[in-house]
Amino acid sequence: MGSSRTGILATLVVLAGLAASGSSYEIIEGPKNATVLEGSEARFNCTISPGWRLIMWSLNGTVVLSITPTEPIITSDRFTTASYEEGGNFISEMIIHDVQLSDAGHVRCSLQNSDRDASAFLSVIVMGELFISSGVLTVIEDEPCNVTCRASGWTPLPDISWEIGVPVNHSSYYSVREPDEPQSTVSILALTPQGNGTLTCVATVEALQVHKSVTVNLTVVQPPVGSLDKPGASLPTWAIALLAVSFSLLLILIIVLIIIFCCCRVPGREKKGSSYHSEVRKSATVKTNKETLQTKLKSGNENHGYSSDEPRTTSEWTESASVPPRSSEPSVPEHRSSRQPYQGPDDRQQGPTSRPQVSFIMGSPRKVRNVTLV
Repeated sequence: MGSSRTGILATLVVLAGLAASGSSYEIIEGPKNATVLEGSEARFNCTISPGWRLIMWSLNGTVVLSITPTEPIITSDRFTTASYEEGGNFISEMIIHDVQLSDAGHVRCSLQNSDRDASAFLSVIVMGELFISSGVLTVIEDEPCNVTCRASGWTPLPDISWEIGVPVNHSSYYSVREPDEPQSTVSILALTPQGNGTLTCVATVEALQVHKSVTVNLTVVQPPVGSLDKPGASLPTWAIALLAVSFSLLLILIIVLIIIFCCCRVPGREKKGSSYHSEVRKSATVKTNKETLQTKLKSGNENHGYSSDEPRTTSEWTESASVPPRSSEPSVPEHRSSRQPYQGPDDRQQGPTSRPQVSFIMGSPRKVRNVTLV
């Protein structure tokens, strides 16, 4: 009986040893990537099959937490643990409190005496400062102005948008990075306000859909009197457009008038020129006649055909008859009477000299007598 009992115990010890040596434990599911805000908590889970002896958590290559089946080994208050059982498996959870930007990196779960491990990546979002240059803005109505919003100390850089709570004629914005500060960006809002209201700058991080905003009050005032007359004063957009259209129409009208004037003037150019020369010649003729008439009125004209009632001698009649007519004055052609006057018998013996020819000048409407010399 004793020998048989000894054999049974030996068999059980061997089986137990085989069972112990044959039992294996492994990581069934490792931690997953996490993105958290700076100052918040980060949680990582690691699921392990039964039989484990020691679980180690490391951050960026440094072991920060160790767990045994009896109790955890905590090296820092920022790293704590929680444990669960699910389906006979053990779940170890590491909690990182007050996450800092320096905590970003690789998180690793490993087992003692095992070459198997699982890791994840921790991303930390830093929400920096967001501000507008002034808490209250005063601008002129219908005049363009710029409002600047600055996001400083953000990781990663946020997307900046604007919420416009004022009536505007036009608005647009764009963002640029500051070359000297890689964790800062600036958004510039350009608008033409037409009334009072608020402007809100919103910075958003797409990874967590978290945002931060800042609001500024916008006060619109009327332009000062005479501001349009000052150098550099700008007109409203509608006034500039109206002036542009007016100048365009005026230019078109001037061109049309020039074309019409040229078309109407070209056909009558020669006629105009000939009329001009005719008028010049006519004016010269009238001026010459006028000067001649004035000279005649001043000096008078000699009437060679005038005969007074007093008797003249034969020599006076001969001198008067021998004066030729002037070529520059109109003359009356020489007339000879068709009827011969009565002559006595003594008259027939006179020579040809007794019949002088007489010319009469009709220079003026005076009384002229027709005299026949015998």
